[in-house]
Amino acid sequence: MTSSAAGKAGLRLPRAVLWDWDNTLVDSWGVIADALNTTLVAMGQEPWTLAQIRERVKASLRDSFPAMFGTRWQEAEKIFYARFQSHHLDLLAALPGAEALLAALSARGVYQGVVSNKRGPFLRQEAEQLDWNRFFGRVVGAGDAARDKPAPEPVLMALEGSPVAPGPEVWFVGDTDLDMICARDSGCTPLLVRAEPPQPGEFAAISEMLHFQSCDELRQLVDKL
Repeated sequence: MTSSAAGKAGLRLPRAVLWDWDNTLVDSWGVIADALNTTLVAMGQEPWTLAQIRERVKASLRDSFPAMFGTRWQEAEKIFYARFQSHHLDLLAALPGAEALLAALSARGVYQGVVSNKRGPFLRQEAEQLDWNRFFGRVVGAGDAARDKPAPEPVLMALEGSPVAPGPEVWFVGDTDLDMICARDSGCTPLLVRAEPPQPGEFAAISEMLHFQSCDELRQLVDKL
């Protein structure tokens, strides 16, 4: 795994950037925790701590709920989305520096899209609420493609209609190992953006990954490219 100053210095302005959404561009942990714990309690399970939620919530609901709730997973799905839908826009907040970073890439003519495991309609509502649709060619969420992230289908869908194909000139930016796996498996350049540095062995299977502590740090690099 690469996360060095030398690796960052070797970056070139990408032809496209694909973004994870939750906790890469927007702060979603509060609303996710509320909806998930509402669901767990309703299904007779113990609620999770925020630390547990941050560690465990990565895959899309259709990929994770069957293992969590077995044959009752669709009942749990209805509870989760009813709770989530009731207030996700009220609690929506951009992460510091996110909009400036999107604007900087847009000004340089870089194609941008979103690949998220949040259900597509909710994802697009949030992008519209923030007035960020102006930055994105495609906003792809869970259920939009045949398979969800980390499968490559959402990446292909997000680049549809652009002159760019998946490859090293496409940055895939996210905050979890699932995002980095998606980047690797679709042939894109993996960029991890989160305050916590990679832990020993956490991304052992991901080569050439670069870590940035914040959107502001990544924007500072973009401004120099």
